[in-house]
Amino acid sequence: MTRRVIETSNAPKPVGTYSQAVVAGKLFFSAGQIAMDPMTDELIAGDFRKEVQQVMRNLQAVLSGAGLTLDNVVKLTVYMTDLDQFEVVNQVLAYYYPGEPPARSVVQVAGLPKGATIEMECIATIG
Repeated sequence: MTRRVIETSNAPKPVGTYSQAVVAGKLFFSAGQIAMDPMTDELIAGDFRKEVQQVMRNLQAVLSGAGLTLDNVVKLTVYMTDLDQFEVVNQVLAYYYPGEPPARSVVQVAGLPKGATIEMECIATIG
């Protein structure tokens, strides 16, 4: 099986020892994306809707680095520090997935890197 690391300057640089994404065979695995602005390396904070939108832009950028789009995503995992914001996540994802959304899990966690309030990772298919 072939394995290829995906790197793009259009998404935040890793904040640890990991790749932005890895393609293995016909599967794409993203690292978790938080609401970091890739141009400034600053965390977007204070407006949860904007944070979710930035996370989605970051996922799109990493997918694009592998020649993929959000339509290739088959599984999305969402980590949140406050499940009371669940409806905001649903509203934002409905914009990005107006038709058939991917499978999804949502988990509340005690904390996320850089003090983020939301992180998402995805699995996508190629071809």
